[in-house]
Amino acid sequence: MTPRFDAIGLVVSDLAASVAFYRRLGFAFPEGAEREPHAEAVLPGGLRLMLDTEDTVRSFHPGWRPPTGGSRTALALLCESPADVDAAYEEAVAAGCHGELKPWDAPWGQRYATLHDPDGNGVDLFAPQGP
Repeated sequence: MTPRFDAIGLVVSDLAASVAFYRRLGFAFPEGAEREPHAEAVLPGGLRLMLDTEDTVRSFHPGWRPPTGGSRTALALLCESPADVDAAYEEAVAAGCHGELKPWDAPWGQRYATLHDPDGNGVDLFAPQGP
């Protein structure tokens, strides 16, 4: 049997803050997920985004510690248009999210911006420019 890519898992410090952040970007976490130690949102195509608290991870991996030296992980979210990149970024920043990189026109033909989730993970917003 060949393993199949099924989910992206993030360890979070504050599950409620992370669920609120990702809900704002369109992830459909179930009602009450923010009060649980583990939360999942099913994405189009069946892939899942899974969030676990640090305490949950330590319950099965007692030696786990948060990584140091900055984030190496980013999620990339395709927006419908360049204007939607701007709107999603501005809405998130207005709600108190950290805007790492304001929307800009990248030389590779995309409108691009970067937010940080509550734990500092990068969340890139992008859309193709033009036809």
